[in-house]
Formats: sequence, C-alpha cells, structure tokens
Amino acid sequence: MALMEQFRKQGDFLFRYRSFFPIPFFLVGLGIHIYQQLQANGNFIPEYYYAICFGVGLIGLIVRIIIIGYVPKGTSGRNRTEQIANTLNTDGMYSVVRHPLYVGNFLMWLGIAMIVANIWFIVIFVLAYWIYYERIMYAEEAFLREKFGQTYLDWASKVPAFIPCFRKWQSPNSYFSAKNALRREYTGLFNLVVVFFLFHYAQSVIKNDMDFTYLGENEILWFGILAFTVIFYFTVRILHKGTKLLHVEGR
Repeated sequence: MALMEQFRKQGDFLFRYRSFFPIPFFLVGLGIHIYQQLQANGNFIPEYYYAICFGVGLIGLIVRIIIIGYVPKGTSGRNRTEQIANTLNTDGMYSVVRHPLYVGNFLMWLGIAMIVANIWFIVIFVLAYWIYYERIMYAEEAFLREKFGQTYLDWASKVPAFIPCFRKWQSPNSYFSAKNALRREYTGLFNLVVVFFLFHYAQSVIKNDMDFTYLGENEILWFGILAFTVIFYFTVRILHKGTKLLHVEGR
C-alpha cells in the first residue's frame, strides 16, 4: 500500500476513536500525580499552579466555543464514523488555521497534562498528540480536497495547518449562535472541570493525612465549581435532549 493510502487509512481509523485518545493519558497522568504527591506529602503543586493549568484548558474550550458558535450545520461536528463537510469553512478561526478545533483540543489537554508537573510527561503528551492528529488531519484534508477541489487548495495554500497566523483573520460571514455553542460544547466544560477536581482532590486527601472529608477554603472552592458544573451539565442536557429550546435552524 502506498504511503498516501496508508496515511489516510490510519487517519480515518484514528478519527473514529479520537474521543478515547485522552483516557490513557489521564489515567497515567493521575497515577504520576498521586505518586509525586505522596512523595511530597501533598505539597508538590501550589494552588496558583492549578489556576494556571485550568486557565490553559479554558482557553482551549473558549477556542472551540468560538468556532462552534459560527459554523453551519454539517461541519466541524463530533461525528465519529466518517468525514462530513457540507460546506468548506474558510472564515473566522478557519481563516487563521486549517484545524482550529484540534488547536482547541490541544490546549484543553495541555492544561491537564501540565497539572502532572512532570516535564517528561508533558513532552510525551505533545509528541503523541502530534503523531496521532497528524494522521487525522491528513485524512481530513484528503477528504476535503476530493470534495472541494481547487477551492480547498486555494484556501489551504494561504492558511497554516496547526499554528495560527492571526494576521490572516477574516471576520465570520455568519452570526454567533450561543445556543449552538452551548448545545455542542457543554460536555467539554463538564469533562474539564471533573478532571481538574479529581487532581486537586487527590492532592488534598494526601496533604491532609488521607482525610477524605477535609474541607478547607480551596477544597470548598473546587467542590463549589464541581457542583455548579454538574447542575449546569444536566440542565443543558435535559434542554438539549428533551426540548427544542437549543435548536437553531441551519446550525
């Protein structure tokens, strides 16, 4: 099999299972985090560092929200079985980088990788993400080239694949739909908060002599963030699955 066909086949396979990519890194990272905390009696990571890492993850989520709020239906979706693109997105975030959703994903997961506070873990994560998503981006671009032909080639020749070039920014031609962004990205916020809570809770338990019920100011803050996020998640999910309140025509 020629390399072009092999890369595309691999990319299509990895595309279908891309939602499982973070799971092994989360489990390994949590294990390293717990080990390092045990070695330092729960004082391995200062509180401000959690805020920095959480901020990086939130930036990634905000990038995704901006993208999803503008794109039309049938593009930039969470489809898993096959590539879908009813139109070619070329404005907004797609005018500065060809794969902005994967940039958002990278920042979200980088924030989580940073919590581990292990330089080798972060380096391995970056390399693994690069190798994994390089194949997916190759498969997506092959699909778009076949479907949109010269229109795609003209756009791709001007816009970088992964590192944004903001001087190429073109304002979106459509309006921002908060409903569409909320309907499609509420799960991302939930997952991000749960992961950060688990890392912080593990440190708190170790720091307080394995007391699973200790509640200091920082613990109360994170429990409050988690409680708000859980209520928010199920509220949006009920509205999304049980009503048409978040439905937007053409989005």
